Amino acid sequence: MKISSVCVYCASSSKIDNIYFEAAAELGKALAENGIRCVCGAGNQGLMGALTDSVLVNGGSMKGVIPQFMIDEGWHHKGISDMIVTENMHERKELMAKSAEAAIAMPGGCGTMEELLEIITWKQLGLYFGPIVILNINGFYDDLIKMLDKAISESFMREDHRNMWSVAQTVSEAIAQLDNSEPWHELPRKIAAI
Repeated sequence: MKISSVCVYCASSSKIDNIYFEAAAELGKALAENGIRCVCGAGNQGLMGALTDSVLVNGGSMKGVIPQFMIDEGWHHKGISDMIVTENMHERKELMAKSAEAAIAMPGGCGTMEELLEIITWKQLGLYFGPIVILNINGFYDDLIKMLDKAISESFMREDHRNMWSVAQTVSEAIAQLDNSEPWHELPRKIAAI
């Protein structure tokens, strides 16, 4: 199935290494060139801002989802015309996931990692079925991937659960994995508990 929309989780920090900004710009361009609508948290700085700028400058389609308190702080990207304003963070994450057919997690802090782990949990529970790609730029997610492997090896998760996500080292790999991911389990709740 050709993926036409992807939710991108990414950092709002403006203090990070330029390699991450370059990857965000590359991802935005790739999404635009492939006709894939980008759904994101609508922030105006960090990787969110760089991603959005790149999608828009390359003629792509953007959808932003942001809680009102972030708008009140002036944290929203003013270039996004298709913007959903939510009451809280929980609603924001739910609408981001429901607005896209797949998810890509770029490097980020607690919020980004929470979003990634939440969408993996939803997939484990049969609440989400789309591809999940961990974009491991600069080896950022190496330790988290080891932690997921440890959870599997110590039977906190099943071996089958490793198929819920894929890992890409480059933007081009991530785009390719969107359309080439294996379908998730037909009855995930049958294997959710161990």
